[in-house]
Amino acid sequence: MKITYWSDYACPYCYIAEARLEKAIKALGMEDKIEIEMKSFELDPTASKNVVSSTIERFARKYRMTEQMAAVQIEQISQLGRAEGIDFNYVSTQYTNTMDAHRLTKLAQSKENSILAAKVKKALYDAYFTKNMELSDRKTLLQIAIDAGMDLKEVEDLLDGEQYVEDVRRDERQAEQYGIHGVPFFIVGEKYSISGAQSEEGFIKTIKKVLEENSLSVTEQAASCGIDGCQIR
Repeated sequence: MKITYWSDYACPYCYIAEARLEKAIKALGMEDKIEIEMKSFELDPTASKNVVSSTIERFARKYRMTEQMAAVQIEQISQLGRAEGIDFNYVSTQYTNTMDAHRLTKLAQSKENSILAAKVKKALYDAYFTKNMELSDRKTLLQIAIDAGMDLKEVEDLLDGEQYVEDVRRDERQAEQYGIHGVPFFIVGEKYSISGAQSEEGFIKTIKKVLEENSLSVTEQAASCGIDGCQIR
């Protein structure tokens, strides 16, 4: 079975959803039977490569609320992440452009090594939401790649050029064609779609439906992030 999903490393619900999906697959004992493919979806392709505001300031401005209210909402989202076993520090994230992070992911995926690709993805999420590093920072990306076992020269060449930019854009065009306006968005077994950070039980339910070869299509709705921001629940 294949699960394809669109995601951005600056999306809190994407990280949370990945953790829940991983738990669901493990609960079903299907670690070796499910292929997972991440596709790129930049929440803000125009984002600066430098940090220009704090997370609280950006959140408050986007949702037209006070900084105190923004802090409360950010903490609530962080608690969802911590409930999944993630040391989630959303309030102190360093928001920057994520194109190079997506390009690094594409390079890792090109090796057709699912373990390598998973290491890179998890490290990028961890760098942003736990260690609060800038994902546009060259040193950060190089260290993530080296720690995952990638070739230093190959990654340096990647960051010095434009390799995989078109691949990222192609993913985003495909998302637009599918009517995907927020992430995470999952397609399970090429039959069912899940929009947002579904619960572990929700993922299990959908995977079981595919296994049962139910021919009906269904879209489950949950919290997600779009170009206009994340849903506040």
